[in-house]
Amino acid sequence: MADKPKTVTLRQLSAQLADRHKLTKKQTEEVLEGLVGLIRTNLKKGARVRIGGLGILRVRHRSARMGRNPKTGEPIQIKASRKVAFRAAKDLKEAI
Repeated sequence: MADKPKTVTLRQLSAQLADRHKLTKKQTEEVLEGLVGLIRTNLKKGARVRIGGLGILRVRHRSARMGRNPKTGEPIQIKASRKVAFRAAKDLKEAI
């Protein structure tokens, strides 16, 4: 079994950002939390959020459809939903 990839949290990112730019951790946490809040707000409004070098976030609408219960094979109705979709920028794809 392969090792799980490390998960980096928002708090860890803010600490790295603080060290890199000689700011306090509290300042960078507030900035990153504000950024996440603005992204959430704009996605709720239906806007696409483009972050240069990272990618594009947008809301996709999935219409209601018929599906199957994998255990019983019984048909079920799957209700309509909204999902956040992310498309990576070319720079990010090439870096990875």
